[in-house]
Amino acid sequence: MPEGDTVLQTAKRLHSALADRVLTTSDLRVPRFATADLTGRSVLDCSARGKHLLTRIEGGLTLHSHLRMDGAWRVYAPGERWRGGPGHQIRAVLGNEAHTAVGYRLPVLDLLHTRDEEQVVGHLGPDLLGPDWDADTALRNLLAEPARPLGEALLDQRNLAGIGNIYKAELCFLARATPWLPIGELPAPTAALLVTTARQLLDANRDRPTRVTTVGARPRTATASRMRRPSENLWVYGRTHRPCLRCGTPIRAAEQDGRPAYWCPRCQSGPTPT
Repeated sequence: MPEGDTVLQTAKRLHSALADRVLTTSDLRVPRFATADLTGRSVLDCSARGKHLLTRIEGGLTLHSHLRMDGAWRVYAPGERWRGGPGHQIRAVLGNEAHTAVGYRLPVLDLLHTRDEEQVVGHLGPDLLGPDWDADTALRNLLAEPARPLGEALLDQRNLAGIGNIYKAELCFLARATPWLPIGELPAPTAALLVTTARQLLDANRDRPTRVTTVGARPRTATASRMRRPSENLWVYGRTHRPCLRCGTPIRAAEQDGRPAYWCPRCQSGPTPT
């Protein structure tokens, strides 16, 4: 599932391609909005709210989309071949004289009045990359259910918006806690630092083509004379059976709430699956 930094990058690409230009192509390939025609209207803004994309269009309309696991928006120049997938996976096409934005495999696509945006994003907690970011509110939200496993609490967008499975794994590692530790058992300073670290990680990666969470630390396998390997960009995510970059213990993985969870059995304390 795309993380908040990836969605923000997508919003920036869409904004650069569509904003302040009149739509000459409009094709929403979902039954509910198949007859909607947005041609002749200007795109005012494309922005991200957590993992949600909001494309605001002249006339008080907003096209709301969510990428979830497999969705993607691609931007093409005139005459460029579309490469995001087969035609039957296209859910939306928005184009002007300079660019065409194509939405593939979008599981969520809504056309609504801009004044009603809160109906689709109003439930979200503070956006880690948004102007509404509030660390104190995010911390209170996380701790509201102290018995809830840390990993589940971090992924709940009602607590704070923008964390996906990658950042969940990395934040649990940096907090030295397994994803199954009840969040209320984190020491208060650690819980507060967790929220601050989440903001710092997403902000550091908001413009990077490759996500890195190990900046500022020298992985155990790194040497002073060698550049960091791509496999050293993340502490634990996707590194099952590989040595921990901090202590060398093999990383383990198990399912949590339908998704893979990763942890180092030496560096992280707390309950784990039997």
